[in-house]
Amino acid sequence: MQQGRIVFHSLKSNVLKSNPLNDPYIRDVIVYLPPTYSQTNSKGYTAIIYLAAYGSFGKALLNLDPFSETIEARMNRLILEKKCRPMILVLVDCFTKFGGSQYINSTATGMYEDYITNEIVRFVDENYNISNRVVMGHSSGGYGSLVLGMRHPDIFQAIVDHSGDSAFEYCYLPDFPKALEVYRRAGGDHGDPKKWFEEFWQKPNKHQDPDDMTALNILGMAAHYSPNPQSRYLGCDFPFDLETGEIKEDVWRRWISLDPTRMIVDYQNNLRKMKLIYIDCGTKDESNINLGCRILHSKLKKMRIRHFYEEFLGGHSKISFRYDVSLPMISHELAT
Repeated sequence: MQQGRIVFHSLKSNVLKSNPLNDPYIRDVIVYLPPTYSQTNSKGYTAIIYLAAYGSFGKALLNLDPFSETIEARMNRLILEKKCRPMILVLVDCFTKFGGSQYINSTATGMYEDYITNEIVRFVDENYNISNRVVMGHSSGGYGSLVLGMRHPDIFQAIVDHSGDSAFEYCYLPDFPKALEVYRRAGGDHGDPKKWFEEFWQKPNKHQDPDDMTALNILGMAAHYSPNPQSRYLGCDFPFDLETGEIKEDVWRRWISLDPTRMIVDYQNNLRKMKLIYIDCGTKDESNINLGCRILHSKLKKMRIRHFYEEFLGGHSKISFRYDVSLPMISHELAT
């Protein structure tokens, strides 16, 4: 079996250098090159920029799993079986101390949208033989793919969204009470996310309490959707009162303004430029994201925007088998 190869790069980012969390600004950029890759091939290659789920980063896709394929093995197999043309895959690292990234610019986390659309894209274009680009991801990476794709149709020609965060009232609101109780344990009657966050990173086993991960996720979402440099709580505003839990309508409106189910109406002309819009989700998604994806599908249909949509039997995680659907579709649609 012909094998592609993995190339590791280290990229020093200018836009992340002054990020507020002091997260690393020198990051891995991992590139999968297909068998027979040629720098002089006149047709060039489709470059898929892959955005990982919250709590993960690009390198994790190379880890061995006895129940699944690595992304490298999957690409090799699909190309050998001629289900895909040879394509390039770019795995990026946008992990933050808040547990991950939504891949948008924020004064609380850093300029990760600029990092992807300016620095990563420029680096890949300068070093590889690229004909067109796709942005693809799962969960938060699916959210980032849809948002970056609709905002930057001059950069990306296709969007692949696997179970991307959407319909925030379904996927985030149910976790607000759990997060509030975690913050209250650290701060007493008035929740203190900052104190909890500092204590969390001191824990030797950060996965011991599953509610900690819920609290970290809600903190991360607040950092992306409602940043506020003047806030005493890690540079962001929370969409609920940290004592009573009452929803703060003004902050919540900021959140839902960044919900893809609301955003697509404003970006419909950009979405019409895409050669492929791919959306799928498991029918048993634990975060109710299947409802958000269903709403996206309905709105795209009403706007008569061509797209692929499918619901499959499964949950939110362990969905890499779906790449056997999306990767061949990328290959076909961008070749025509």
